Amino acid sequence: MTKIDTSRPETVLPTPSHTVGPFYGHALPFPGGGDIAPLGHPDTVALQGYVYDGEGNPLPDAFVELWGADPDGRVPQSDGSMRRDPSTGGFLGRNGVEFTGWGRVQTDANGHWSARTLRPGARGNSAPYLSVCVFARGLLVHLYTRIYLPGDEAALAADPLLERLDPARRATLIATDGPLGTYRFDIRLQGEGETVFLEFQ
Repeated sequence: MTKIDTSRPETVLPTPSHTVGPFYGHALPFPGGGDIAPLGHPDTVALQGYVYDGEGNPLPDAFVELWGADPDGRVPQSDGSMRRDPSTGGFLGRNGVEFTGWGRVQTDANGHWSARTLRPGARGNSAPYLSVCVFARGLLVHLYTRIYLPGDEAALAADPLLERLDPARRATLIATDGPLGTYRFDIRLQGEGETVFLEFQ
């Protein structure tokens, strides 16, 4: 966009530049944001992956928020993911006992994210999944998707959302087994292998 100096019509001046976010690194990250599972819980699963842009480049300034049911399929009602000291305002951390089911992690300089949570139980007719919200540069509106964990092929085959997708698209919602009992789930915002994103109305 340009600005025209009307006193000298032949002169065209550039519009001053400005910065428009994202400013996710300010106030949104919190210590232990990915430590969703209480320490030592037997149903803990570790998830990790990368967030990629449309050209396949990792994004170092994206956020991944996770929500999940507990192992019995119940949506947690406990508060406490971001407890603060009422007198100082400092961050107290999670209490290490109650499972809130929610966490927020920022990608590192290599676009990598990781979290520890509980393996979710099934709810209704759906296979067990974690809900995901992605914030990243270039997105005016955040994106929603799901992470299904492998292991119960019958439940995955009968899931109402997954059964509506062709196999290649379905694969973008299912994590893969990683080393040492971890799962990998990469998020591709555009292009080849783009993750299936959901729209809520």
